[in-house]
Amino acid sequence: MPPSDIRRLREVAGLFLKLGTTAFGGPAAHIALMENEVVRRRQWLARQEFLDLLGMVNLIPGPNSTELAIFIGYRRAGWRGLLLGGVCFILPAAVIVTGIAWAYVKFGKLPQLEGILYGLKPVIIAVVLQALWSLGPAAIKSRMLALIGALALALSFLGVNPLLILFGTGVLMAASRISFRRQGNLFGLIPMTQAGLPLMLGTGAAAPFKLWSLFLFFLKVGSVLFGSGYVLLAFLRTDLVERWHWLTENQLLDAVAVGQFTPGPVFTTATFIGYVLGGLKGALLATLGIFLPSFILVAIGGRLLPRLRRFPATGAFLDGVNVASLALLAAVAWQLGSAALVDWVTVDLAISSLLLLLRFKFNSAWVVLGGAAIGLLVHYK
Repeated sequence: MPPSDIRRLREVAGLFLKLGTTAFGGPAAHIALMENEVVRRRQWLARQEFLDLLGMVNLIPGPNSTELAIFIGYRRAGWRGLLLGGVCFILPAAVIVTGIAWAYVKFGKLPQLEGILYGLKPVIIAVVLQALWSLGPAAIKSRMLALIGALALALSFLGVNPLLILFGTGVLMAASRISFRRQGNLFGLIPMTQAGLPLMLGTGAAAPFKLWSLFLFFLKVGSVLFGSGYVLLAFLRTDLVERWHWLTENQLLDAVAVGQFTPGPVFTTATFIGYVLGGLKGALLATLGIFLPSFILVAIGGRLLPRLRRFPATGAFLDGVNVASLALLAAVAWQLGSAALVDWVTVDLAISSLLLLLRFKFNSAWVVLGGAAIGLLVHYK
């Protein structure tokens, strides 16, 4: 292997091991941190390339930020980078969650981490706003796209399904382009609905716990799940609690909480559940099941995306999806702000973090860790 390829693989591994260890705050924060690292600091991707990748991961099922890490690894270091980027982003979080699950099984409760969350949430808002500030000019390239972005933001606040917003804006932009230049169809981009896939795959009848049943369940979830961690909660509750009775309500809520307050992918909720149900083997199989489809889908999408940009209609479709993705990110930032900015300390922390990021170009990972430390000091003093 040429030395340049080895160097690129080391760069991919180093970046995503760092992000997998320090990227708190959920998918919106992860996307913002990746944009800071690969667009502005390291310049691995142009802003338009990053936006196209972001648009693509919003159109396929699975954990968006993990799929973005896989895409970036592929763009930077080919097929080896694809595997390395995803594994290195998932691995630190999976190890941390497994350790928490061990303590949970042994002691019967979760550690108290309110202080960390208190300091993290305001900083995460600043990180997301920084990403919006950076990506906005590349996405909003015309008045039409600005109007579509505003429409997508309004629909998001009205509670419209994010997948409908993404496809609707994409089709609207493609239709506007086709009205000026006759093109073919959109190459069958619209997939089966979120509701349809689970119904087709089914979940089977109630059955005693088995490791391979656990693996197949999370493989199905990773293959069909669009949306946020709340959608994941609905999937898990329906089958694991109500149908199969493998978990109690409290165990499920604890599992989702662990996925939310640990760094890296939120879908490591599956790792926690796997350990509680089947020990280390269960944790490994559940983690493999929920993330494996993302690697396959990105491998397919990585070959498809450059072709989509060559045609005016599909390029316009991507432009619409990209601006809608940023609108959804802005809506998440607003929702996070409503929950996180609860007093003058959190407001000051958000403002100072945004100043450090935009004016002084601080590394966002250090700002996030600093927020966690301040939260601990304030909460437990």
